[in-house]
Amino acid sequence: MHYWLLFLALLGFTPPAAQAADLMAFWDQPRHGGNSFNRLPPDQAYFDALRAYGATWVRVSYDKWRPADRDFLLGNADGYHGLPASDLATLRSVLDRAHRAGLKVVIAPLSLPGMRWSQNNKGTFDDRLWQDKTYWAQAAAFWRDVARALKDHPAVAAYNLVNEPAPEKCSDLPEHASPERMQRWYAREQGGARDLPALYRQLTAAIREEDAVTPIMVDSGWYAAADAFTYWPAPLPDDRVLYSVHMYEPYAATSAPNMARRQPLAYPGAVPFAGQLQQWDGQRVAQYLQAPLNWADTMNVPRSRLVVGEFGCMRRLSGCRQYLEDVLGVLDQHRLHWAFYSFREDSWDGMDYELGTAKVPWRYWQAIDQGLADPLPRQATPAFEPIRKRLATDQ
Repeated sequence: MHYWLLFLALLGFTPPAAQAADLMAFWDQPRHGGNSFNRLPPDQAYFDALRAYGATWVRVSYDKWRPADRDFLLGNADGYHGLPASDLATLRSVLDRAHRAGLKVVIAPLSLPGMRWSQNNKGTFDDRLWQDKTYWAQAAAFWRDVARALKDHPAVAAYNLVNEPAPEKCSDLPEHASPERMQRWYAREQGGARDLPALYRQLTAAIREEDAVTPIMVDSGWYAAADAFTYWPAPLPDDRVLYSVHMYEPYAATSAPNMARRQPLAYPGAVPFAGQLQQWDGQRVAQYLQAPLNWADTMNVPRSRLVVGEFGCMRRLSGCRQYLEDVLGVLDQHRLHWAFYSFREDSWDGMDYELGTAKVPWRYWQAIDQGLADPLPRQATPAFEPIRKRLATDQ
């Protein structure tokens, strides 16, 4: 018996192998949480409130925070030259607050070199990353630096390499194409700059040069569509990878543009999807979400490695509560990890279910214009109940 190992354990030392097992073991049982896409770095009360509901993790995006240069943490998406020290310090302080609350964090950038998030790019989709592999090397350098800086932070549960990539968008592959068409498209694009699995392999290799143990989360293509893993011929060659999709389908009904219609599309109801008018209800939601499950089963990827990293609907849509119930029913059935969109977002109220179904008062928008903290109180509402009751069971 190695008594020195017992002695070190009593002192609180954890051998590297055990650290690795613990990081991945967090994801061995279903984990439920929320998304934080706030314009201001969240304070301690924010994370404490999410944890009080029963959440175990939070997916944090920082791209709306005030940057030292053009783009937060990247410096400038036009050319990466290192992590700005003040941005990194801000991110560390946020991770510290999440850790004090008892939450694990998945770091989820919305931008990479050559792929500036459209809302920070005057509303224009940035396709450079998917045309020029020079930006792949810069993205690898960025993630290598992030891993070096944050690999020992106790809050970090995964690196989500990029939020909602869409290398297919400026090509000839439509959203929700048939599996056969997706696979033909990928066979043509494989090895080129639109090869998403190849980019992920390069970024993963860069991270592993600095950090051998932290799990890596990868979104599917076409904005993390649930059917967009279909064209992947194999999983990534790393056994610490989580595969993530987002669920807003049928987008024509769940999204903000629908609420601007004179007569919004209803859920359940007939909704345009993939060029057709389809009936969407709980059965259709389950059918659609079967796509990543089928892919994982075919590839021998355990269900514990599948994540629904975002899902939601406009809180003022009359059928939103039923939609959340239908989506969560499927996720519960298959024991998948999930994070709802979004928790107490201070720049957009559309999917902030604690606000109920009423319009927000003018002071909410005034605070945004003035760069002040969100002034609105939050509380559990009927709109939030499908999420709240499931988070409560995790406590």
